[in-house]
Amino acid sequence: MSQAPSPLLSLRQWRVSFAGHEVVHGIDLDLAAGERLALVGESGSGKTVTALGVLRLLGAAQLTGTCWFNGEDLMQASEARMQQLRGQDIAMVFQEPMTALNPLFTIGDQLSEVLLLKMALSRRDAWERSAEMLSQTGLNPPERFLKSYPHQLSGGQRQRAMIAMALACRPKLLLADEPTTALDVSMRGQILDLLDTLQRETGTAVLMITHDLNLVQRFADRVAVMEQGHVVEHGPVQQVLQQPQHPYTRKLVDSRPQRHLKPVPDAAPVVAQASKLQVSYPTRLPGWRGWFKAGAFVAVDQVDFSIRQGETLGILGESGSGKSTLALALLGLLPFQGQLQVMGQGWQHHHQADLPLRRVVQVVFQDPFSSLSPRMTVEDVVGEGLRVHQPQLSAQERQNLVKRVLAEVGMRESEFPGLLQRYPHEFSGGQRQRIAVARALVLQPQLLVLDEPTSALDVSIQKQLLQLLQTLQAERGLSYLLITHDMDVIQAMAHQVMVMKDGQVVEAGETQAVLAQPRHTYTQTLVQASTPGMGRS
Repeated sequence: MSQAPSPLLSLRQWRVSFAGHEVVHGIDLDLAAGERLALVGESGSGKTVTALGVLRLLGAAQLTGTCWFNGEDLMQASEARMQQLRGQDIAMVFQEPMTALNPLFTIGDQLSEVLLLKMALSRRDAWERSAEMLSQTGLNPPERFLKSYPHQLSGGQRQRAMIAMALACRPKLLLADEPTTALDVSMRGQILDLLDTLQRETGTAVLMITHDLNLVQRFADRVAVMEQGHVVEHGPVQQVLQQPQHPYTRKLVDSRPQRHLKPVPDAAPVVAQASKLQVSYPTRLPGWRGWFKAGAFVAVDQVDFSIRQGETLGILGESGSGKSTLALALLGLLPFQGQLQVMGQGWQHHHQADLPLRRVVQVVFQDPFSSLSPRMTVEDVVGEGLRVHQPQLSAQERQNLVKRVLAEVGMRESEFPGLLQRYPHEFSGGQRQRIAVARALVLQPQLLVLDEPTSALDVSIQKQLLQLLQTLQAERGLSYLLITHDMDVIQAMAHQVMVMKDGQVVEAGETQAVLAQPRHTYTQTLVQASTPGMGRS
């Protein structure tokens, strides 16, 4: 009787500690060649440090237990050997591409460097292979992106470039830490198809760290659920997610956003409206024409919309479709053509003239860690707008307002001792996003622009934040412009939806009607791609 093949990756009694504090508690995991294992759990559960420990990228962390890869004990491997394995046999896609990519080099330089060092290709072959990989991940035309720097790309485009870099050497094992967080649903499908192809050709195994349970259902063979450094449940995906045994797994499965929206009266006043809105960016024309004339890239093309008091307008679309550009125009941060008014007023693009309007419309960004100043206390972060817009307030009055709005978003000093004097890095991602919401609310705005406010959050924290936003809307009559690529968030939050592609609106209407019976082929693709289990080969 033949023996079963050894797993490609095997962790036994795997423990990770920092300064004597253990954060991963003796877990066991096996991953076979060509297999897909999803590691799910909330922030702080130990998912990412488990993966980084395999590559020994945790610096001063203490690693104990055994880690076998392809028959080799990585705990005994030299640093020189680990350097050989990293990127070639074991590759990793990091969650935040902006911090993982080098800002001083173009995407082409960084991608071809991997092929030059690991695959010993010629410079020309490395460049051609780099273009091929970018094209496979949806970055077309690849020549444009090869010559671009990371800051010149959108978040989704940077993530695709990083995925191309990780897959360039066709590794045996891919460690993917939230690889599709910044991608729209159609691009997620394209990336999963690319991974499918890679696996069929090379037998690459994938350890995917994610909080997207729809993605787990669609992609993974098995799932392991981590809570506070322990694997509390594991098994085949359908078994674990459809019949969860552990209370924590049931909590994750039940964390899908719920729709609790008040209907908007027909007579509700219009808070913001646009007609034939167009936003263009100057570009340089190729060849000699660029000496005499500048070109233009139209990012938002002839868009019409209106948002009433108490209403949420959701915007769906892939990376680069113009969603964020539209939001920046609404915030008065970009010049535009056409008509755009907020509370019946237009932007003058002059600081003093626009100051009253800036109090009316506020924004909550995607990543609270980068949008909140690390050098300011919570009191300073939330109260900064009051100093600008209500300078007549005394220090005590300002502090009272800050305390009141923090309590409104669920951040109370009784639960967080010394809350006002603490810094953003001392809070979890969900708590930081609540602070960001408080910063926007303290000025009592009429309209909030929500730019992917939950994409970086765990499913349970995401549900809590969406419930908070729904409650605030009902109590304050707030209007939201919600940018997201998460169909569950749109279904839970949006009264109206607008689907954008290549700067144009391809479909718009009442959310449930549009998503139930999409007319445009692009909307149909988005809806189909967001359905759990769809597209799995």
